[in-house]
Amino acid sequence: MSSDSMEKRDPSIEEKLPAPSDEMIEASHNVELDPLLDRRITRKLDMHLLPWLFGIWFFAFIDRSNIGNAKISGLTTDLSLDGVKFNVVLSVFYILYILVDIPSNLIVKRIGAGHYIPMLMTGWGIVTTFMGLTKSYAGLIVCRILLGLFEGGLFGGMILYVSMFYPRHQILLRLGLWYCAAPLSGAIGGLLAAGLSQIHYDGYNSWPWIFIIEGAITTVFGSTAYFFLPHTPGTARFFTPEEQEAAVRRMHTDLSGAAAVKAVDQETFDWRWVKMALFNVNTALCCLNFFLILVPIYSYSLFLPTIIAGLGYKGVIAQLFTVPPNFLGFLSVIGCAYFSDRYKIRGPVIIAGALFAMIGYIMQIAGQTSGVKYAGTFFVAAGVFQMSPTVNAWLANNLAPHYVRATGGGLQVAIGNCAAFVATFTYLAQDGPNYITGHSINLGALVLIVVVSCVNMAYVVWENKKRANGDRDHRLTKEDEASLGFLHPRFRYTI
Repeated sequence: MSSDSMEKRDPSIEEKLPAPSDEMIEASHNVELDPLLDRRITRKLDMHLLPWLFGIWFFAFIDRSNIGNAKISGLTTDLSLDGVKFNVVLSVFYILYILVDIPSNLIVKRIGAGHYIPMLMTGWGIVTTFMGLTKSYAGLIVCRILLGLFEGGLFGGMILYVSMFYPRHQILLRLGLWYCAAPLSGAIGGLLAAGLSQIHYDGYNSWPWIFIIEGAITTVFGSTAYFFLPHTPGTARFFTPEEQEAAVRRMHTDLSGAAAVKAVDQETFDWRWVKMALFNVNTALCCLNFFLILVPIYSYSLFLPTIIAGLGYKGVIAQLFTVPPNFLGFLSVIGCAYFSDRYKIRGPVIIAGALFAMIGYIMQIAGQTSGVKYAGTFFVAAGVFQMSPTVNAWLANNLAPHYVRATGGGLQVAIGNCAAFVATFTYLAQDGPNYITGHSINLGALVLIVVVSCVNMAYVVWENKKRANGDRDHRLTKEDEASLGFLHPRFRYTI
């Protein structure tokens, strides 16, 4: 039986709950959820959501970056991608990818995130499959644009999805547990590409099979996920009725004042939420920071095979050499996410990652041997990949309620992904094999990441002190508490 029919027969817990009164809100702050029940809810969510989210993000990153593997398997030669044509192919992906971020986040709840995200995946899986059948530069351009259309709403939508189910300081570890699929996809993608590029059949030789096989697997996975992902805690069929209600209640109480808003299914859209998301310091700084973070992440993901080929390794060997640094990046995401959630800090973790990646790019620029330069790719991977989920969790932690977070998160992803237009042109063919210009651009971005993170941390500390001292209590007399969201005096920003 599909999840659709189940939800029609059994209305969600959110719909059954009354809109909270001021007395209910105050009482919810004073009632502790049974720790055993809380842990049981979290464990069930981890078991039923994270494997699917991990797989979705794994295939998303493979299908957007496998073009780098296809490049060194004959793509540029077969389609005559001379000059900067390959860089153009990379950059067009981000046109629609960026434009759909905010509107996509705003319609997630209307369609139902449990259906919407798998639908996106199925769409880009089909496009990836057809990319292997293209015979021209123009056809490849069209496929990359359509790939960006379907993947565009994914990242922000997945962050928003996780924030519907988990309290604020459980979010980053969960983001890390599925985001680590990005560097892992680089590692496994290299292995897959090494094998698939050996296929020669029916006139399609080498690189087309990277797209055809990986796209087909993505399509099947997305179609299957459609039937298993719930929309909200109150529609999760793997919960008992007691667990459903408790899962909804703990999301009410998590935001300390901002919890005065209704449950996700009870909220209605208001342009006031959009304004709150767009015009605040945390959104501006986290958007800028995400832009800077994605410059090294995208350039690294797209051009690591090219960089390694520039060190003198060719073909299958170059593909295989992309595996170890990406696997270290996978471990780094998990470790940093666990540490960040445990100590409830975001900014210091980002700064540490930036400093670590700086070492890697300095080794790339100053290194005199292939061994030193290759070792530098490990430092880069360990530093850059963990920063992306951390900065997104940072903004999600500091925005509330749902539509504010949806708008702010969508804007962050949209602005951040503009970095792709920088990243896709950082490593040009004429700069090889040392690519000093590309390494220097990434090093400069990392320096700015440290500066922006320090400014954001300083603002958060200052604002939290203002609230602790009662300097924001006047907001309670001017507006209904339910309309304050993250502006509520009891709401504390995460550093």
